Amino acid sequence: MVHYRVVDTDDVDETDLSTIEAIPPNLNIRAIDDALGTQEIGVKLWYFEPGEEIQYHAHSEQEELYYVIEGEFSLKLGKSGEEEYVEAGPGTFWVAGPETGHGHRYVGENRGVVLALGAPRVDDPGLDPHSLDHDDE
Repeated sequence: MVHYRVVDTDDVDETDLSTIEAIPPNLNIRAIDDALGTQEIGVKLWYFEPGEEIQYHAHSEQEELYYVIEGEFSLKLGKSGEEEYVEAGPGTFWVAGPETGHGHRYVGENRGVVLALGAPRVDDPGLDPHSLDHDDE
C-alpha cells in the first residue's frame, strides 16, 4: 500500500499510444497513476494535437473527472440520444459518471493537455454508450 509518494511530471515518461496496437486512442499520455503506484484512482495526463480526440464512450463502473490544462476542446457528453456539445478551455472541469457517454475533440491550434482522474481504477477501454439500456432510470 502506498502511504505517500511525490513525483514531478517531467519525471514520468510520455508514452505514444499509437505504438501500442491494443490501446486506442492514438494519443500521448503520462501515466501518473503508475508512477505514484495508485490502486484506487487512475490519473493520466493526455496530450492532444489539433483534431485528435477521445471518442464518445462510457465505463460500466468508473466515474471520470477531467480538467483542461491547455487548449480548447469540444466535449460530447450525456447518455445516447441525449448528448450535448460543450466548449471547454483552460480551467474547465467536467465529470462523467458510470454508464454516461463522454468524449472530447481538441479544437485548438497548439498542443492541448487534459488531466483525467478515474475511480475506481479500471483498465477497460470503455463501452459503446449507444448499446447501454437506460430504460430503468
